[in-house]
Amino acid sequence: MCTEMAKKASTQGAEGGPLRLFYIFYDQERWDNWLKTLSESSFEVDPKSDEMPEGFRVLDSFSVDITLEVLKIIRLYQNKRFSKEEALDKLGQVELIVMSSSPTKDLEEIIEILQLPKLVLFASCRKYCEGTFEKDIKALVKKGRDIIEKDMEQALDAAAQIGASVIGGASCCGKYVKDDLEQPTLFDEWLIECERMNESLSSLKNFDESTGDED
Repeated sequence: MCTEMAKKASTQGAEGGPLRLFYIFYDQERWDNWLKTLSESSFEVDPKSDEMPEGFRVLDSFSVDITLEVLKIIRLYQNKRFSKEEALDKLGQVELIVMSSSPTKDLEEIIEILQLPKLVLFASCRKYCEGTFEKDIKALVKKGRDIIEKDMEQALDAAAQIGASVIGGASCCGKYVKDDLEQPTLFDEWLIECERMNESLSSLKNFDESTGDED
C-alpha cells in the first residue's frame, strides 16, 4: 500500500473515525502479470539437470502468492478490521479472478493445475468466516479419502472443514500427506493446500501489526 494511503488511514484512526483499509489484495492486473510470466516460461524437462523446469517453479510461486493474499483477508477479519460480510465479499472478488478461464489454450491445462487446489482454499476461508465446521481432522481425512472417487463435492466439504480448522489454529496436515503415492487423488492435493495454508499463516504472524503497510 502506498505511503499516502497509509497516512490517510492513520489520520482517520487518530481522529477517532473508523479505520478503513486501502489495501489492494489481489486484482486482475496481478493475475495477468503472473499469466504473462507463465506464458514466457519453459515447462520442458532438462535431462541434464535435477532442477524442476522453470515453468513449474513459477507456477509454485504463483500458487504461494495467491494463498498468502487470500489469507491476508482472513487475518484482517480475525483482527476485526473486516466484518464477516466484508471478508466474504473480498474473498469472492479474488475467487472470481483466480478461478476464471485461461485466456489462451496454451495455458489452459497449467491454470487448471493451479486452480484445483484453490477450491479448498476459498471453501475453507468461507467455512471459517461462517464459523460452522467440524474439528476432528483425522476423521475428516478418512471421510475425504473414502468418498473422493464417489462424491467430489462431499470430499471438498471435508477438506474445507480441515482447512477451516487450520485457519483456526489446528496443526495439520503434514502427517496426513502421503509422499509415496504414485497417483495422488484430488483430495490429497487439497490436503497439500491445507498444509500450505498452515505454512502461509505462520509467515503472516506479524501481518497487520501496523495500518496495513505490509504488502
